[in-house]
Amino acid sequence: MLSLIVAGGMALLLAAVLTPVLVRYLLKRRIGQPVRDDGPASHWAKAGTPTMGGIVIVGAVVLGFIVGHFGTHVEFSRAGVLITLTVITYGIIGFLDDIIKIRNQRSLGLNKRAKFVLQIGSAIAFGVLAVTWVHTDTTLSFTRFSVPGIQLGSIGWVILAVLMLTGTSNAVNLTDGLDGLAAGSATFCFAVLALIGYWSFRHFAIYHLNSALDIGLCSVALAGACLGFLWWNAAPAKIYMGDTGSLSIGAGLAAICLLLNVDLLLLIIGGLFVLETVSVILQVFSFRVFHRRVFKMAPLHHHFELLGWPETTVIVRFWILAGISAVIGLGIYYAGFLAATTGTI
Repeated sequence: MLSLIVAGGMALLLAAVLTPVLVRYLLKRRIGQPVRDDGPASHWAKAGTPTMGGIVIVGAVVLGFIVGHFGTHVEFSRAGVLITLTVITYGIIGFLDDIIKIRNQRSLGLNKRAKFVLQIGSAIAFGVLAVTWVHTDTTLSFTRFSVPGIQLGSIGWVILAVLMLTGTSNAVNLTDGLDGLAAGSATFCFAVLALIGYWSFRHFAIYHLNSALDIGLCSVALAGACLGFLWWNAAPAKIYMGDTGSLSIGAGLAAICLLLNVDLLLLIIGGLFVLETVSVILQVFSFRVFHRRVFKMAPLHHHFELLGWPETTVIVRFWILAGISAVIGLGIYYAGFLAATTGTI
């Protein structure tokens, strides 16, 4: 428990202290966020706000994860190291995207093909290392490795990992459209996953996960980093996380769920990110097939903005949805634990 407190506290402190330092650095060099021309008119005033705050998030996660092992009996695990490396890798992809946006002063960075290839390649590397180096269980899981327990095999599990990492990283990226929305929503997810990691560690006889505590340490470091960054990212934002932050957060979320053997539970814990992504899919499908829009604008948070909701109202209500989704996921996980202890599943 001490290691979790240290990791989360250190990540939160570093993010809270270093973010304003980065803001001053970026402002001095006039490095700011380009805004979409077709976005809500209320966003035009945000042009030039410092971006790439995800640099601080990634750095805080790494240092929080490392410091969390000092003076404790928690050993570095291969799973924990792989999650941290995945966060860094996707952070680098996002950083490249942000740099191109800033250089070209457009809201478009890496072209879709290059970005997709980098995400897929990184996800494949994660999947292969998870199977061959971490030796993770390759069954399809919900609340633990044996439920539903469908054996995917190495190749099938790597495919699942690719779908989850690319899907979740892009889902968080889509959600990162309002001040503090992605950071606040992700904090709920990582806090719940930290509890799940600790619970899995305490009940090894049920979950059979040697690295559960270290994965929980990664989760709490990500929660702390997001929360510390949110202090400066809350409306009106002093800085945006950019793709550097959103891609790394999304990849970390998927990687943790995969290595905690709660693959399918991600859809519930990260329910808000799923909702935002589905809104984009529905919008694109409806427009291309029926030439009609389902929403005034996608992702979904922009739809409510255009309905006249103040930005802060959208953010807070979406945070509530994110919190409810995360708590429901935790409740389902605990129900699975009770079922396992009573032998009903």
